[in-house]
Amino acid sequence: MSTASETTETRKFRFPTAFTILFSLIILVAMSTWIIPAGQYQRTFNDALEREVPVAGTYAPTDPNPQGVFDIIMAPIGGLYNPATNQANAIDVAVFVLVIGGFIGVIASTGAIDSGISRAMTALRGREKWMIPVLMGLFAFGGTTYGMAEETLAFYVLLIPIMIAAGYDAVTAVAIILLGAGVGVLGSTVNAFATVIASDAAGIPFTQGMVLRLVILGLCWLACVIYVMRYAERVRLDPSTSFVYDRKAENEAHFLAAHQGETPEFTGLHKIVLAIFGLTFVVMIWGVLKGGWWMGEMSGLFLASSILVGLICRPGEEKFVNAFVNGARDLLGVALIIGLARGIVVVMDAGKITDTILHWAEVSVAGLSQVVFINVIYWIEVLLSFFVPSSSGLAVLSMPIMAPVADFASVGRNLVVTAYQSANGLVNLINPTFAVVMGALAIGRVPYERWLRFMWPLLVILTVIIMASLSIAAIIA
Repeated sequence: MSTASETTETRKFRFPTAFTILFSLIILVAMSTWIIPAGQYQRTFNDALEREVPVAGTYAPTDPNPQGVFDIIMAPIGGLYNPATNQANAIDVAVFVLVIGGFIGVIASTGAIDSGISRAMTALRGREKWMIPVLMGLFAFGGTTYGMAEETLAFYVLLIPIMIAAGYDAVTAVAIILLGAGVGVLGSTVNAFATVIASDAAGIPFTQGMVLRLVILGLCWLACVIYVMRYAERVRLDPSTSFVYDRKAENEAHFLAAHQGETPEFTGLHKIVLAIFGLTFVVMIWGVLKGGWWMGEMSGLFLASSILVGLICRPGEEKFVNAFVNGARDLLGVALIIGLARGIVVVMDAGKITDTILHWAEVSVAGLSQVVFINVIYWIEVLLSFFVPSSSGLAVLSMPIMAPVADFASVGRNLVVTAYQSANGLVNLINPTFAVVMGALAIGRVPYERWLRFMWPLLVILTVIIMASLSIAAIIA
């Protein structure tokens, strides 16, 4: 017999998953094809983008093609490949995601990432203040390279006891990890699940806009480090200023009693694995810039690097395969979301309303300066991020529409990609629909409303940095 509290918990509203949101949007878009007038732009080939783009001012009505139930069912399939022509849509991106998932699984199975970060924590023990920039830098590297998120959850139980023992609090430890990785995602450079997918959907190489993203990453990381260090020092000098001061004795009893003090050994083999990890991303950038690589070649690179790590570490054939498959399995949901999100665009294109929406957007941005336009795009992405926290899902959902609109406003598509990833990364520092945020706060025993109180001044600072960076880039582009 269930208790009243269990009944209340069962009936408690739960925000739907990204899958439900995106499939609901497919249905909504299909219904819209019965209402929104069909139309089409004339198109011309753009040498820089190597694809056809709409020509401003050439929009004209055309015969409608409303989408029905069968079209809705086939939309996620069509998002991956066109069943009628067998032409690829997002299938290459989905395969790339699965392969890089396998690569990360192989790297993680060696223990190199865990032991490397733990080694840094051990080396700085007794100088815990300087653990803050070092660890936030390491986590930011993970965020900017491969979107490190769920992988951070294992580190909270290691870091929280150390920071509490040093006179800080659980909020400090949570901030080091959550903000460190989060600001890396916000300033993604080669993150396959944000920058690469968004650039692909926008029709540009992901290396376009790299300098601006490095600037945003550096400035936001510095702001986060200074903010966390100031808070940590304030708590050390006066524990009553902690946002979880009322839980001080309880947290000390819980975390310090449970802390085992065990640190994984950081071996020479781990150093080699981490070197291969970093070098793989360097080679990927070279391949895109100089070798004309894209999804197929990048997938091959990460597969080859996985095999190389396997040959060096020699875990055995079965363990290697299991690590790769399990890593790919972890990102299967991301791969499916990509197809589902692209299915929305498939329905819009088939229903001939994509160009109509672009026309409305063209009219709405007419007369807007580049600075105003890019900041409007940024805030649209902020709003969308609350409903679609998945970086890959939001990229495939929004970029096919937002990127062509940038052409009408004479703004580079790479700026739109940067606005998207910055907005999504910022929101996911506090997003209650993002499992990593809620999981981290649960482990750290930090109530969500107190995390918001801690974060809101920093959110303002980061927003100013991002908007200023986007505005300056739009002016000098």
